[in-house]
Amino acid sequence: MQTEKRPILTTESQGLIQGVQVRLIQPQERAAFDELIGQQHYLQSAHLVGEQLRYVAHYQGQWVALLSWSAAAYHLKLREAWIGWTVGQKKRRLPLVANNSRFLILKEFHVPNLASRVMKICLGRLGVDWQQTYGHEILVVETFVDSQLFMGTSYKASGWTRLGQTQGSQRDREDFYLQHGRPKQLWIRELRPGARTILRGRNLPAGLRALDEKHPPECPVAAEQLQAMRGFFAGLPEWRTGKCDFALEVLVTVAVCALLSQVCLGQRDLAAFAANLTRQQMAALDFPREGKPARFRPPGETTFFRLLSQLDSRSLEKALLAWQNHLLGRRDATHDLVAVDGKELLNSQGAQIVSAYSVRDGRWLGSEAVKAGSNEIPAAQQLLRRLDLDGSLVVADALHTQTETAQIIVQEKGGDYLLTVKGNQKTVNENIKQLYKNLTHAFGPAVEKKLHPDL
Repeated sequence: MQTEKRPILTTESQGLIQGVQVRLIQPQERAAFDELIGQQHYLQSAHLVGEQLRYVAHYQGQWVALLSWSAAAYHLKLREAWIGWTVGQKKRRLPLVANNSRFLILKEFHVPNLASRVMKICLGRLGVDWQQTYGHEILVVETFVDSQLFMGTSYKASGWTRLGQTQGSQRDREDFYLQHGRPKQLWIRELRPGARTILRGRNLPAGLRALDEKHPPECPVAAEQLQAMRGFFAGLPEWRTGKCDFALEVLVTVAVCALLSQVCLGQRDLAAFAANLTRQQMAALDFPREGKPARFRPPGETTFFRLLSQLDSRSLEKALLAWQNHLLGRRDATHDLVAVDGKELLNSQGAQIVSAYSVRDGRWLGSEAVKAGSNEIPAAQQLLRRLDLDGSLVVADALHTQTETAQIIVQEKGGDYLLTVKGNQKTVNENIKQLYKNLTHAFGPAVEKKLHPDL
């Protein structure tokens, strides 16, 4: 930076406007940048928050203007209404909005149209610079103009839209705002056509989707429903001793909501999901509050690790089924089609589980873990003994074509079965062939025609 300054004569104004260039500052220029902002900007501070970029406009080796961009304001009613996004979308996508936190034309270079020219050049490169620095582009920019000092003319000339006046408050700390008595104009601008539509859309474009995926999914359950939901888990057996900050039914409620939101149920994912709940949801779950000002403290990874490793699975299954019956009504097993299938759990190092579902309405009927060193067959048999199968037809793959499994379904539970047979099950294949011969021999061609109508 050249420290010597000289006034720009009127005859040189056009040359300045046409020749001015804008670039990012270099690390070694940061101190000089901050010093000029502190001396000449009315806020007298260069402090920024969040993601941030700083630019200098220069002409013939001299600095003529300074601009800085930083994280967008967290809460702006006018902006939220203008974009039309949901609370959850704003929480995840706010980094796609940047704030023009400082814009200073140095006092030696107050030339008409210079500010709008500098802003236009800077906006032309802002998105690319942000992408290179932070891995995502910027869709919308905002700024505040103190109407007691400025009119916002340069912003209007640069294509910005004035949304209105702020309420004259600023964020002092999380969840608290202080009145400062100086409402400001809020100006906003799309950096590409349709930016607002993208921000409020159901899914971000592929190039921006990674930003959405960094945040845990939003909990879809309202605070009032959470209070009712936790009641179904209140009777779970407690193994912990001493004082616990989080009731067992609260932790299970969070885990179930995370499952509904398609969160991978590891302790780290659960802790991130819990920390992303709204204040109303945390209050409904009685999260403890601490600090000054008091803030809700969500359960951490170790709390969820103990839950996942110690919770009684059979008691949990019973509570979940009761909650499901409350939502869907009691199941009628008559003429129901029940599917039994085993799966390996994701990220579980080989852990397997056998589950049963009603094909008619997709209702979950229960699950049984496969013991280490065993297979799905005994786990499925344990599960079938717990199910109401009276009048139901049970279907399963060839692995479960076992005499004991069939006896449980028919003799113990009053159901019927349709079990498949593979070619490598030689004994079962021979039994079926012999049964077929016996039927055709005993009842004649009519049975064969019924079994093979294409003959």
